[in-house]
Amino acid sequence: MNGFSTDLLSTQQQRHWPAFLSLGFDHGEKKTRMHQMQFQGPLRVQRPFYPEGKVCHVYLLHPPGGLVSGDDLNIQLDCAPDSQVLVTTPSAGKIYRSDSNDIAQKQRVDIQVTDSQCEWLPMETIVFDGAHGILNTHICLYGEAKFVGLDVFCLGRPKSDLPFESGSVEQRLSVYHDDKPLLLERQYLASNDPLIAASSGFNGWLVSGMLVAFGLAEPEEAVTLLRNYLENEAITTVSVTYRLKVLVVRYLGDCSEEAQAQLRMCWQLIRPMLMGRQACVPRIWNT
Repeated sequence: MNGFSTDLLSTQQQRHWPAFLSLGFDHGEKKTRMHQMQFQGPLRVQRPFYPEGKVCHVYLLHPPGGLVSGDDLNIQLDCAPDSQVLVTTPSAGKIYRSDSNDIAQKQRVDIQVTDSQCEWLPMETIVFDGAHGILNTHICLYGEAKFVGLDVFCLGRPKSDLPFESGSVEQRLSVYHDDKPLLLERQYLASNDPLIAASSGFNGWLVSGMLVAFGLAEPEEAVTLLRNYLENEAITTVSVTYRLKVLVVRYLGDCSEEAQAQLRMCWQLIRPMLMGRQACVPRIWNT
């Protein structure tokens, strides 16, 4: 038994491929600057765009296109006072089938926002059959920080008739303000988890998503705006809650494109109230 454990540990160590990206933003004379970029492994960003003038739009790139066994991605964003940042990705993230040793695929995102504005709006994550993903997003907000984050998650590829029949995925989300926890979530799902089919869980749906926002001056007005929009459009796949100064919009359905469209519309509706400016859709979303 000890020999087996040693062999497995050795295999895990051999199949550990870390990648690291650290971005720092501050307030320049006329616009937000990306003054820091450190990286290791296949994580990069394109040159920043400024379609709104002062706001820095950044496209985060992972050229391999997905996570395989042993991948360990670490992404860090640091938004200094008075900076205004929007970060997105050009394509869906993928967690591929793990190897025969079931070595996990990991991704950790750490975002720090201090008296500044940050929008974290990546494309969806697709979990392939047989994957063993561990995803952790940790958000630390300070002072008058304003933040909005988007996450869409798809189990398997149902449109390609490739369901999620084996494997597991763990997701963690934590939101803190001035070091006080506001939202702490952990979700672990195995392919045979009764929660997937249960009416009190996913009810058979394979796509979930959420939009999280902090810093609204008039939260009740934002909740009313979103609920009226959902009612008028007869959208039943989305719900809206507000607690501990955090607005949470949740999607549960069967289509990642629909999830993105509906949550992005909610982002567009609340952005003027949260960030003080109209929504500016990243160009990459139209390609």
